[in-house]
Amino acid sequence: MKQQTNTIHTDDSVQQLLEALRKQNELYKQVLAGLGPIAEKSKIENRRGKLKFTKKEISQMPTQFKNIFAANDLIVHYRLRKDGVYEARFHRQGIDIEVSSKDLTKLKQKFIDKLNHKDEKPDKKDKTFAEYADEWLNIKKVTTKQSTCNEYIRLLNHDVLPTFGEIKAIEIDRCMLQNFLLTYVQKGVLRTAQKLYLLLRCIFDMIAEDYNIPTPMKKVVVPNYQSKSGTAFTYDEEKQLVNHCLAHLNRDTAHAFLVLLYAGLRRSELASLNVIDGVWLECETSKERMGKNVVKRKIPITPMMKQVLPYIDFEKAKHVNLSTLQTTMKRLFPNHHSHELRHTFISRSKESGVLSEVVSIWAGHSLSGTITTTVYTHYSEEFQLREAEKVNYLNLDFVVN
Repeated sequence: MKQQTNTIHTDDSVQQLLEALRKQNELYKQVLAGLGPIAEKSKIENRRGKLKFTKKEISQMPTQFKNIFAANDLIVHYRLRKDGVYEARFHRQGIDIEVSSKDLTKLKQKFIDKLNHKDEKPDKKDKTFAEYADEWLNIKKVTTKQSTCNEYIRLLNHDVLPTFGEIKAIEIDRCMLQNFLLTYVQKGVLRTAQKLYLLLRCIFDMIAEDYNIPTPMKKVVVPNYQSKSGTAFTYDEEKQLVNHCLAHLNRDTAHAFLVLLYAGLRRSELASLNVIDGVWLECETSKERMGKNVVKRKIPITPMMKQVLPYIDFEKAKHVNLSTLQTTMKRLFPNHHSHELRHTFISRSKESGVLSEVVSIWAGHSLSGTITTTVYTHYSEEFQLREAEKVNYLNLDFVVN
């Protein structure tokens, strides 16, 4: 019996010893694999370090830094990133330097090289026209309306960058620019030529400033483009348009045309359109410059609009595609532009006897300071609604299918 008890105690001791050995062996494995607490601490310490420069390396530094590094025994801290690259940063003495390398010796040399070239300005001679265009466009994005920026982007991507984008800006001369613009003049698209001329002039003003040279656009010329004055629709054309819209109420353009014709909005103002109390249309005046408060204006619903009001879906008008709007107008009336619907509203209102100042309020025209004060002070909404009743010049006499 006694011998059996001793055997049990011996077995327990062996088991405990084996367990202890197993744990110790596991710990060794973790250390070797870099997974244990000791190795983890070691890994963290190895990921960070200090660059200490030798006398020979200090001798390669600019004079002002030789003394600083030698006298103060300065060091530069570095860290090892997860991708195996060493990265060092130095933010002292008004100097900001960041260098990286997979080799610590090369890292130190890069740091010294950066110190020696700290006062050199970046070389702009290698900047392409596309880089300058992008820089200029980023400025315009915060100072100009989105619709204007979209036009700049379209002109750059479609016309300018395919020709000049990859060329170094300093290598583009007057002759290249003149020939480029003349191709558009020869095609008869003077409006586009004028737009491109103005855009290029702005970008090359920036380029010339950087290189301290005269802009190559100074002697570039294009014929003046004379924009056509808006022509109001005739009464017959107005009826034709209304009949077309009422026959195609499934299209957003039909609803947008009716709003533009009988409220005088700009196309870009459609998106902010709202109906107020069933007697006013309200929109944000799109002619306001960037940085100014948004100005909302109200246009009364005239008797002319009341004739088609039951058929207008204002949500469809708000979400119309403006490019589709213009192409549809050109297909229906080749000699008219969609903006001329606004001219028609203004002309009809004046012809109907509405005071010119009141029409200017409805149209959102910019007025001089004195006139603006007078208009907004003395023409009440009640008066404007009475003036709106005068706009009743035509019985449309339409039939909706």
